[in-house]
Amino acid sequence: MENIRESGQPQWISNNKVTWIDIQNPTREKISLLEAHYSFHELNVDDALSKIQIPKVDSYENQVFAIIHFPVIDKEQSMPRPTKLALFAGPDYLITIHQEELGPLSEAFQSCRDDPKQGELIMGNSPGYLLHTILDLLMDDLLHILMKVEGNLDDIEDLVFDEKTAVAREISMLRREITTIRRIVYPLKRTILVISKEIQRFSTEDLTPYFDDVIDHIDRIVEVLDESKETIEIFKDTDFMLSTEKSNKILAILTILFTLSIPASVTAAYYGMNVNLPGGIETGSPTFLGEYTSLIILMLVAIVPVGFMTYWFRRQGWLKA
Repeated sequence: MENIRESGQPQWISNNKVTWIDIQNPTREKISLLEAHYSFHELNVDDALSKIQIPKVDSYENQVFAIIHFPVIDKEQSMPRPTKLALFAGPDYLITIHQEELGPLSEAFQSCRDDPKQGELIMGNSPGYLLHTILDLLMDDLLHILMKVEGNLDDIEDLVFDEKTAVAREISMLRREITTIRRIVYPLKRTILVISKEIQRFSTEDLTPYFDDVIDHIDRIVEVLDESKETIEIFKDTDFMLSTEKSNKILAILTILFTLSIPASVTAAYYGMNVNLPGGIETGSPTFLGEYTSLIILMLVAIVPVGFMTYWFRRQGWLKA
């Protein structure tokens, strides 16, 4: 193991006869430094190096290999996406391999290096206990992501009932976010249950209560995600109904305005034609109401039907005072 430390490639720490090796941005050269001391199956090495791999657990006589997915927030798009954590566990070691930095895992590793007492608390006496600690920290980080989702739900709830604000895009983005997290979290429970059973043989201590605690975290996370999904669907339907109602009101107002303008439009259309009509210039204008008798008659013809229609619309409840 000393040649591994001197190479400066994979980082490792030992505590209570348990060795934790962490490899970020793995390459075949980095992993080959460990193959002389640990026996890796060639297919597992390929899976650990692959950026696209489904969750799985492979069990061997003296080793357990697993791939777990966790959601992380993409800094560019501010959206969750899956990241892969590969694990090699044996009687006295745990090797963690990840393509990018996992904040809680990196912080725990650094704490073990800086403080031996903290290392004892984190690593315990077996690789199974160490794995439980890592999973527990990652679950706590996932809970922080869910708290942000719930905060966004609260913000959208206020905006949905604001007629001046359109939230269709925000609702769609949050639905996508919740769906992405659910797709990542749902396989977690099954994978961790299998890992907990397989890694128990490397520990004399009963690890069931520790992994049950992790499973409880997952169940709570799944419950929150299901509630969030139902809530965002309610907001989607509510926003659609309110938007439809708003559009119907606008169409109703425009339809009424168009209807009220019909008498004036018809009158203007008739007297705008180049034909002889009563009261026109060719036939001579009546004067029994004065010089503007024709204008007064035309205005009455246009306004009286409008007044009648307005009265009728109010009685029908189509116009409200």
